[in-house]
Amino acid sequence: MDQQPAGPVNTELARDRTGLAKFRTQLALDRTTLAWIRTTLTMATFGFGTVGFFRTLKEKSPGPEAVHLHEGAISFGFALVFLGIASTVLAALSHLRTLRRLSRNETPVLSPWPLSITVAMLLAVGGLVSVWTLLAR
Repeated sequence: MDQQPAGPVNTELARDRTGLAKFRTQLALDRTTLAWIRTTLTMATFGFGTVGFFRTLKEKSPGPEAVHLHEGAISFGFALVFLGIASTVLAALSHLRTLRRLSRNETPVLSPWPLSITVAMLLAVGGLVSVWTLLAR
């Protein structure tokens, strides 16, 4: 394979490729942040929907079982709304931190405990607590 001599042409090409690589990395980071926003909005919307659904159930049949379900739904819905808001803030902070590293020509660092795993664990714990609360009464 023919090698081109090192010189201004290769240096210019390397700068162009590095600039394009940073651009692609920033676009990927933006897509990831937008996916987080979509996910967190869905969590919060599901929380509001859960509370609304069980509120109408309680109004239509105001028995003790409906009241019990409504109380559990309020707790679970509030937890989803709170988790959605907290995840949005954490995703924004992560996005800004990574953008700063890219602007300083530093390599982005992968977290040993990523936000996705944290949110998944919190959702699992919230779901288990909700089920336990419903079964305990």
